[in-house]
Amino acid sequence: MRKNIVILDTETLGEDLDLSPLEAFGDVTGYTTTYPDETLGRIQDAQVVISNKVVLTGEMLQQCPKLELVCIAATGMNNVDLEAAGKLGITVKNVSGYSTQSVVQHTFAMLFFLLEHINYYDHAVQSGLWTISGLFTDVSKPFHEISGKKWGIIGMGTIGREVAKIATAFGAHVGYYSTSGENSGQPYLQQPLNVLLSTSDIVSIHAPLNEHTYALINETNLPLLREKAILLNLGRGGIINETDLAYELDRREIYAGLDVLEKEPIDADNRLMHIEHKERLLITPHIAWASIEARKKLLEGIVTNIRSFLKENT
Repeated sequence: MRKNIVILDTETLGEDLDLSPLEAFGDVTGYTTTYPDETLGRIQDAQVVISNKVVLTGEMLQQCPKLELVCIAATGMNNVDLEAAGKLGITVKNVSGYSTQSVVQHTFAMLFFLLEHINYYDHAVQSGLWTISGLFTDVSKPFHEISGKKWGIIGMGTIGREVAKIATAFGAHVGYYSTSGENSGQPYLQQPLNVLLSTSDIVSIHAPLNEHTYALINETNLPLLREKAILLNLGRGGIINETDLAYELDRREIYAGLDVLEKEPIDADNRLMHIEHKERLLITPHIAWASIEARKKLLEGIVTNIRSFLKENT
């Protein structure tokens, strides 16, 4: 039996992604984006709903008698009231593991941008400063090698372990802090958070957002970072207190690369948008997960979830 399938935010999947494989399961209606006051009207007659970040509340789900399956186009499931879905007999499936390589790659892209002052040197060439310098090179912004540096990882899950593996290949000495307190036995030095922050040259965050990690990095421990340390957040927004980080970036020479923020898109009045030393900060708009390959794997995961659901319920 063909299903009525609704996709609530196709824009987050990218216009270049071919969604036609979903048509094998039924009639597909896609919406570029969906605002809260539009959600109920769009899902009320659906049997399958696909959502990346659109919130599905318990109150909405109660008014959708035909709804059988919610496919989350992501790993995190916090945008769906899972308790209500369970009581109503609505299956909720997510996709995990699809973005690991993409996030790892972006971690190093952000690191190299900050570590080697790429923006400065690109400007030196594009503006003609190098042309008029008369020198074959420019070493006015010295940079270090990763080799021999200490790299601290906060959150040693699948992504954290992959980052550790590559950092080690570059010659870094890797240590880690387990945000759950349960991830021991890794082949790297496990450290308390304050020790990790105070001894690392590079710190990258690959942890989930929960009661243990909200505002984990804040005004009390940011001062522990070494001078010229690089802090990267590719976990979840909210793990770093952004106001505290903005203050620290202007107070002394540390660097930060953020792909995730507590509120996305970023507010115009976010303190990070107004720091004096902008060269110390790189923000990308939550794109670490979104390589073409990762988005294709995500769609394959959604297709697999629908197929397995239909097989189990026929």
